Amino acid sequence: TNHQPTTDCSSAGQLRNRIREAQKLFQEDNGLPVHLKGGSRDVLLYRATMTLTLAGTCYSVYSLFKASMPQKKA
Repeated sequence: TNHQPTTDCSSAGQLRNRIREAQKLFQEDNGLPVHLKGGSRDVLLYRATMTLTLAGTCYSVYSLFKASMPQKKA
């Protein structure tokens, strides 16, 4: 008997089509930066990252300011 591995050509074709669709999406000249072209999920991740970065920066500045002040003697 001749056993040949079967491949699902439809899934490979669908993957290829999804890649081409993604390429079209990311190459579109719509004024958006590439890290925001993925839609609302990208915007949400971007905003969360910026919020955490700003909070961390503010906390660092606060900690440095607090550490630079002389301690009160009891």
